[in-house]
Amino acid sequence: MPTARYLLSAGVINGIFYAVGGCDDYACSNPLGTVEAYNPASNTWTTKAPMPTPRYAFAAGVVNGILYAVGGQNNSGFSNAVEAYDPSTDTWTTKSPLPTARPSLAVGVINGILYAVGGGAEVDAYDPTTDTWAIKAPLLTARTALAVGVVNGILYAVGGWSSIQGRPLNSVEAYNSETDTWTKKAPMPTRRYDLSASVLGRSLYAVGGIHNSTSPLHTVEVYDPSTNVWTTDTPMPKARGAFAMRTSGLRIYAVGGFNNGNLLNTVEAFNPL
Repeated sequence: MPTARYLLSAGVINGIFYAVGGCDDYACSNPLGTVEAYNPASNTWTTKAPMPTPRYAFAAGVVNGILYAVGGQNNSGFSNAVEAYDPSTDTWTTKSPLPTARPSLAVGVINGILYAVGGGAEVDAYDPTTDTWAIKAPLLTARTALAVGVVNGILYAVGGWSSIQGRPLNSVEAYNSETDTWTKKAPMPTRRYDLSASVLGRSLYAVGGIHNSTSPLHTVEVYDPSTNVWTTDTPMPKARGAFAMRTSGLRIYAVGGFNNGNLLNTVEAFNPL
């Protein structure tokens, strides 16, 4: 990736991986609006129009070919900004703000609705067709720096940091948008925060993050919702936390993050088949 950074977010549109925002210094004194696009077919990066509100520790989701950047933090404090990127025109537009400004949240998409989860216990749902937000049932366990993934229309919130417990979490909660309810699932084997998650096939991959120090993990653990069972898979070559990860085609791509105080621009691809 051209710009080494962490606390970024990402989305995949038509097979292209878009890395957005984050920080290029460890103190986050310079929040970024930087957008860089990776084409797996050519293994090349290109620079795109920057996000209007530079920020870090935000979340992104894709609906109908549009990437939505939600919440986060910058030098002005917590952000409720919501901005939408259209790659067909390389332009950004401002959308209705997040009801509760907050960083360290995660986003999942169910049936064209974008769910902003965590950064606390809050859960808010955004409908791009009406540009409106609705408040939904909160998480059972408040958490920041979590990861989410959607499998068969169910959103899974995985890990994160509990300020109440003062430790990383391994708890997993599943959200049913039809009933607006959360249920507990089998815990992840490794407690961690600042991890990333991505879905491939019918499995959720929880990767990297931090357990009990500033040293990130290589750990890859896979959740099968059909059996409610976790298994361990091949570890990531470069341990990292606060990175971005998305699925494109039959591979999962891990981009950026940090390792022992060093910001990363490395990209690694995982093919589980």
